[in-house]
Amino acid sequence: MSQVRQVGLLAAGCQPWNKDVCAANGDRFAYCATLAIYIYQLDHRYNEFKLHAVMSEHKKTITAISWCPHNPDLFASGSTDNLVIIWNVEEQKVIAKLNNTKGIPACLSWCWSADDTVAFISHRGPLFLWTISGPDSGVTVHKEAHSFLSDICIFRWHTQKKGKVVFGHTDGSLSIFQPGNKNQKHVLRPESLEGTDEEDPVTALEWDPLSIDYLLVANLHYGIRLVDSESLYCITTFNFPSAAASVQCLAWVPSAPGMFVTGDSQVGVLRIWNVSRTTPIDNFKLKKTGFHCLHVLNSPPRKKFPVQSPIKNHYTSSTSEAVPSPVLTQNQAFSLPPGHAVCCFLDGGVGLYDMGAKKWDFLRDLGHVETIFDCKFKPDDPNLLATASFDGTIKVWDINTLTAVHTSPGNEGVIYSISWAPGGLNCIAGATSRNGAFIWDVQKGKILQRFNEHGKNGIFCIAWSHKDSKRIATCSSDGFCIIRTIDNKVLHKYKHPAAVFGCDWSQNNNSVRIWDYTQDACINILSGHTAPVRGLMWNTEIPYLLVSGSWDYTIKVWDTREGTCLDTVYDHGADVYGLTCHPCRPFTMASCSRDSTVRLWSLTPLITPLQINILADRPWEEIIGNTDNALEQGTPPLLCGKVSRDIKQEIEKQSGNHRVKKLRWFSECLSPPGGSDNLWNLVAVIKGKDDSLLPQNYCKGIMHLKHLTKFRTSEAQELTTVKMSKFGGGIGVPTKEERLKEAAEIHLRLGQIQRYCELMVELGEWDKALSIAPGVSLKYWKKLMQRRADQLIQEDKDDVIPYCIAIGDVRKLVNFFMSRGQLKEALLIAQAACEGNMQTLHISTPKGASYTDDIYKEDFNELLHKVSKELAEWYFQDGRAVLAACCHLAVDDIELAMAYLIRGNELELAVCVGTVLGESAAPATHYALELLARKCMMISTWNLAADLLLMTPDNELHLVKLCAFYPGCTEEINDLHEKCKLPTVEECMQLAETAHTNGNIFETVKYYLLSQEPEKALPIGIDFIKEYISSSDWTLDTIYPILDLLSYIRTEKLVLHTCTEARNELLILCGYIGALLAIQKQYQSIVPALYEYTSQLLKRRKVSVPLKLEHLSEELDAWRACTQSTNRSSEEFTYTPPSDSQRMIYTTLLKRLKEEPFRGIIGPDYVTGSNLPSHSDIHISCFTGLKIQGPVFFLEDGKSTISLNDALMWAKVNPFSPLGTGIRLNPF
Repeated sequence: MSQVRQVGLLAAGCQPWNKDVCAANGDRFAYCATLAIYIYQLDHRYNEFKLHAVMSEHKKTITAISWCPHNPDLFASGSTDNLVIIWNVEEQKVIAKLNNTKGIPACLSWCWSADDTVAFISHRGPLFLWTISGPDSGVTVHKEAHSFLSDICIFRWHTQKKGKVVFGHTDGSLSIFQPGNKNQKHVLRPESLEGTDEEDPVTALEWDPLSIDYLLVANLHYGIRLVDSESLYCITTFNFPSAAASVQCLAWVPSAPGMFVTGDSQVGVLRIWNVSRTTPIDNFKLKKTGFHCLHVLNSPPRKKFPVQSPIKNHYTSSTSEAVPSPVLTQNQAFSLPPGHAVCCFLDGGVGLYDMGAKKWDFLRDLGHVETIFDCKFKPDDPNLLATASFDGTIKVWDINTLTAVHTSPGNEGVIYSISWAPGGLNCIAGATSRNGAFIWDVQKGKILQRFNEHGKNGIFCIAWSHKDSKRIATCSSDGFCIIRTIDNKVLHKYKHPAAVFGCDWSQNNNSVRIWDYTQDACINILSGHTAPVRGLMWNTEIPYLLVSGSWDYTIKVWDTREGTCLDTVYDHGADVYGLTCHPCRPFTMASCSRDSTVRLWSLTPLITPLQINILADRPWEEIIGNTDNALEQGTPPLLCGKVSRDIKQEIEKQSGNHRVKKLRWFSECLSPPGGSDNLWNLVAVIKGKDDSLLPQNYCKGIMHLKHLTKFRTSEAQELTTVKMSKFGGGIGVPTKEERLKEAAEIHLRLGQIQRYCELMVELGEWDKALSIAPGVSLKYWKKLMQRRADQLIQEDKDDVIPYCIAIGDVRKLVNFFMSRGQLKEALLIAQAACEGNMQTLHISTPKGASYTDDIYKEDFNELLHKVSKELAEWYFQDGRAVLAACCHLAVDDIELAMAYLIRGNELELAVCVGTVLGESAAPATHYALELLARKCMMISTWNLAADLLLMTPDNELHLVKLCAFYPGCTEEINDLHEKCKLPTVEECMQLAETAHTNGNIFETVKYYLLSQEPEKALPIGIDFIKEYISSSDWTLDTIYPILDLLSYIRTEKLVLHTCTEARNELLILCGYIGALLAIQKQYQSIVPALYEYTSQLLKRRKVSVPLKLEHLSEELDAWRACTQSTNRSSEEFTYTPPSDSQRMIYTTLLKRLKEEPFRGIIGPDYVTGSNLPSHSDIHISCFTGLKIQGPVFFLEDGKSTISLNDALMWAKVNPFSPLGTGIRLNPF
């Protein structure tokens, strides 16, 4: 199991270089960065797209991708190194490669007429056809499609007519080829270009899905045309609202015949069209930057909560409520398509836009589109990470939300290196390939200064002095290292014999160490990388811990004392360039790569004994040390950095109980980002911390329910009152109207209806305001109606009539008509009023409101908890257990919060938080301590395990298990017995024999396990269990304590040849009881594996246990049948009700199970990072035969693998390895 955990991924944006870099099929869509392809897949449970895989086999720029129309698991991609690859998305692997294509595959498309043929072309042809498999496999050339007079921009196969294909050219013309017909080359050029040499490239090209001959064409300047490919006639030319608008991309909407969408090239305007109209039906401005490409999904995601249509009333009377018809404008008379458009923009932004609801379902904004060369944390804020890229931009990311919050203006060429200004200056120095160095003011978003001392030579490294904020060092390919001041004064200029790739300032205030390399004395060589090493990073707390990133795609962690590699990480898909960590969070590391991603890692598993020393409240000398001691070989890890020393000093200043502060401060230092700060803020609120002492960023996370309304109201007021700056708000800052809308939505969700209505009025959206104004009061609604009527009268609009009639203001309406000279109308109104047809509204107040309010309050409280639980589960399934726990703490549900931390395997954090929360979290804290003690057994820190167990009440049985499993010599075992207050080994033998004589089975097993001959416990305990389960009414609570105790027999005794039969029987019994426990804990993914494991052992090993294969098979079928409705994940799943016999078997099975000790621990485990794609070797689970997503756990043979989630669940119900060797499983 890898010791370095991936905890975050910053995905790249979509490249703006090539056309067909976005594709979709079924429940997936894909887009390309320059060197990697990102695959998103629909999660049906939450109706949202999640990152499924990152494919990065290409070494040069990807030119195009195309999804196989016949198989949603296959797609093709091409790149500028003359390479075409066929991928299998489900298996995340390459299934075919075509190297050395003749020319760059600039355009690429899967052939609709053949299942396994991909076509590609470059420049002026020819068109190549690659048949991947079968008797005709290989590359052929299209007979006619070659020798074009203009470069090809794009081509499309016809989806219905076999072999028909159209090409769009840079000169604006089309070429159409169809088997059996005359070929048409360079036809249908825009009229404005006829007879000229000007170019107007074809930017988009799509066949009409409802016609064999019609084709939609877009030219960059000329616009959109619907043309007939047979008669070569332009049927319709579509007109834009502005002459400045130009089309970059278009797509038909499959769910709405005759409709298509376009994206503008200058500004991100999405336009919706119908072929029957020459002007757009609707226009949505989605972004400031222009579109690059778009694709409409064939099957839009189904809505998460289906809305039931009202039942029609077939009987209608004069008093029946009519169902009103919607009032439609001319444009709205065309129904807006319920489609979802994948939108890619020129700035790299990628999103999924719901055209019907007019909202983003998903938006990934401001991602890098090229290789990322450097990354650095902000010195005064460990939550901000800056990255520098080949795409010429610097971006600043919030690593808690994994979103970009700032981006530099760009156009800098390649940016190789960056360095933050010291303190709170909020500036970044950047080093470029050809434009020298520069200083960027992050807040103002502009370049403040440039340095050009290196001329046009590339600057490979830049470093801002953190002791003197006026000094910056640079080194370059010209061989010079230059130190200058920020006011352009050169202080020093050092010449090297070759290009200089790195420079940095000393961080030590007291001493400088100089290594004399002239003596030819090499201290150590760290061997293991198979390509050059680009990134190196020393850990700021553990002096011997070195991390290296290489062009061999790996990151390695080294113990430099012995020159050993502690761990190798394979998750990047290309060269690793930059590594960084923040001194305040020294065990969270960021890395950047040519695969265009930034990944976040937790290094804390490397120092597990140190973490447990802190939890066990060990003395300071076992936690913090000096560098000389820490560097001695064999010394356990000790913290030696500034942060740990500062924590120690602060704790020693505190009076009273230091433990709470110590746990929190070290937890914040050691935990990765992603919710730990939020969690501790909520713990402080529950413990009674004053609101004024909460940090400023508290309101940005998950807040406690008592603060939610207060903070959100404050946020809404800020959005309403804040003024835009004189020169606008910079990149991505919302307009005043957008701010007001956001504020209004917040007020509405807080139940502040009147404030919402007033903001809607300010925005001019009267209908929205009036529709919910009665929710305030009828009096307020009437007043609002009068205000609207007054406004409409001033504007002299007929729309005033229904408002006046609704509120019974006859006089106002009559005066309105009279002032306009419409006397007949005025007369009619007056007459109707006289006849009593117009009534003034009377407002009454219902009685007994207080009683109703109480009932509502109770219902709302229940609803609040329900919503919190749903939100927590969403975070948990997304691999964010800490934020899931925050959701429960926000509504004071401590038990569930602790359960989610444990299920996410955040055991150390659970113990810290549980200890601080005290009695209310005690049961969960004790369970977490037990699991941590098992973890200590894996790393052979037995005394630490004992210390943890001694912190729990009723700990004797847990201490017995620990001592029984301890593999030391007799003297060492007796020392551990003494620590745990247990009898010596010799005394245990006597106690076992006495208990056996007295017929006390449990005590006999216990003391034999603690004696010199623990194998004597096996036949006694196993015979008892076999006899007990032979009866029909046995229950788990009677046999499990003995079985659990037997499982702790020392491994070297269990695997003895003399114990073969007993071992096999123990493994079978543990497997079967484990399956029952897995059913109880709802570990659905491992229940079949446990039944299969038990069945295989029964088949292959000689045993006599009262279990039959048919019985196991019947139980598994009954479980599947009775739980299928809760386990199903697919819409297509057909529900078959269980038979009566299956119900009976399942009911009997449930009766055998015991109650879980505390609420919330039921449900599958899901560790942090389980949802993050990697590029590791593809590991197949020996449980399911499927590829493992997320962290992998290796079994004892070194090659069999299961997911870490499955390993954790297995170990909680069956301690022995799935390989049936008798080795204990310890994935904690």
